[in-house]
Amino acid sequence: MVTFQLERTAPLPIDEAWRRLTEWPRHADSVPLTRITVVTDPPTREGTRFVARSGIGPLSFADPMEVTVWRPPLDGEPGLCRLVKRGRVVLGWAELEVLPGPGGRTRVLWREELRLRGLPKLFDPVLERTARSVFGRAVNRLLRRA
Repeated sequence: MVTFQLERTAPLPIDEAWRRLTEWPRHADSVPLTRITVVTDPPTREGTRFVARSGIGPLSFADPMEVTVWRPPLDGEPGLCRLVKRGRVVLGWAELEVLPGPGGRTRVLWREELRLRGLPKLFDPVLERTARSVFGRAVNRLLRRA
């Protein structure tokens, strides 16, 4: 199991950064070989479920997630979303937080605890480096694209 945090600042209003980070299907555009299916009706709220399917053909796996905390930013106040991973392969949680940043920018925090079932602890350093890289690029792309 690995735990990591990413931090970014974006030249966006806090509400726009939140929108870009929490439109779940957009994440598929930012993570290679991934499709996202939202399995509950909109709008997003506590209890919303979606599945990220990554890979190709028989070498793919599902990463089902559920929103367990949903506090959108309101009147410039921070927003927080917590996702719990409910899969057979990928376990853990992720938190997305948007906060007022310097100079009217938005500060974004992405915290994640990630475990791959069956992967020995010996591989945690590789898993952490890979996750930081993949999720770091995804956050950058999500914040850049309207």
